[in-house]
Amino acid sequence: MRPLGELRWPSVPGEAILALPLGSTEQHGPHLPLSTDADVAAALCAALASVRDDVVVAPPLPYGASGEHQDFPGTVSIGTEALTHVLVELGRSASVTFPRLLVVSGHGGNLAAVRAALATLTAESRDVLAWFPRWDGDAHAGYVETSLQLHLDASRVSLAAAEAGAVAPLAELLPALRSGGVRAVSPNGVLGDPAGASAEAGRTIFEGLVADLVTAVAAWVSRP
Repeated sequence: MRPLGELRWPSVPGEAILALPLGSTEQHGPHLPLSTDADVAAALCAALASVRDDVVVAPPLPYGASGEHQDFPGTVSIGTEALTHVLVELGRSASVTFPRLLVVSGHGGNLAAVRAALATLTAESRDVLAWFPRWDGDAHAGYVETSLQLHLDASRVSLAAAEAGAVAPLAELLPALRSGGVRAVSPNGVLGDPAGASAEAGRTIFEGLVADLVTAVAAWVSRP
């Protein structure tokens, strides 16, 4: 199914799922673009729509709650409160046309806002689902995200600039990260190590994420 932004109003289907790719505009180390989270979310939604003809993909929402990355140039964050409000109003408006709203967030920092927004929308009897990609491996701009971006668009990755950042387990980094942001634990913004990342690995990771998303949506739609 074509992206929502490419449709004319008479051709917008009335019984479709609206899939919203939610990302961020935040630093992803010295080697990945600031749009990485939005890129991944948009690609996942597009892949879902390629196997389900009842899915319409909304234009990506490229701003999220990324205050932990604010010390790095280029990061633009709207924060949890504003993002919550945006998602609630977007969901209310979307429900006039679409009976279901799926939010696919590529940025984990959006979790609090997504949960709060979906609680409000659900309490208003709107059918909504949030889905976050999960993987084993480093947390931010390391092997996994570098591989994913190499798979999606290798021209946007500067492997020559790729370098390890903070490689300790995230649980160990969280106290300092919460108090001082990512810069406090990783001067280059990387939480992990991109060494060995490849487009082939990215394809495998991406296909696994798509399979998980397809399964989650099928279970959601089949609920009584």
